[in-house]
Amino acid sequence: MVPWTAQVLGTKRCWEVANSGAYALTGLMLIGLSLTWLARIHLGRLWSSAITRKEQHRLVDTGPYAFMRHPIYTGIIMASLATAIIEATLAALVGAALITFGLWLKARAEERFLMVELSLDDYGSYCRRVPMLIPFLWHR
Repeated sequence: MVPWTAQVLGTKRCWEVANSGAYALTGLMLIGLSLTWLARIHLGRLWSSAITRKEQHRLVDTGPYAFMRHPIYTGIIMASLATAIIEATLAALVGAALITFGLWLKARAEERFLMVELSLDDYGSYCRRVPMLIPFLWHR
């Protein structure tokens, strides 16, 4: 019998993950965190946790930004989804879904800001060429 706290908090496992699956998902989580780290380093002084104009603000479309417009968010989403799948609890899945939704909302807000700051022509052209969060996916 499952304790009532496990049912309420969603800590009862929804499925079991085999060791090979857990290793693969851990690898995916590490790739996501590495992507986040690489994208952050690639931005350098242009990075900010807040949506704000930086000195010498410009469009960055090289490195991981050549494949997706928000690789930092993509990496965090990958890591949180992989972790939630390994954890296999309702709470973990809901948490990963909320993280994904929150980062999608922030990416959309950032897009609106960048359209104004970097010009509709420059950033709009970039948006037509490069997907927002998932590389190699049709994006508009």
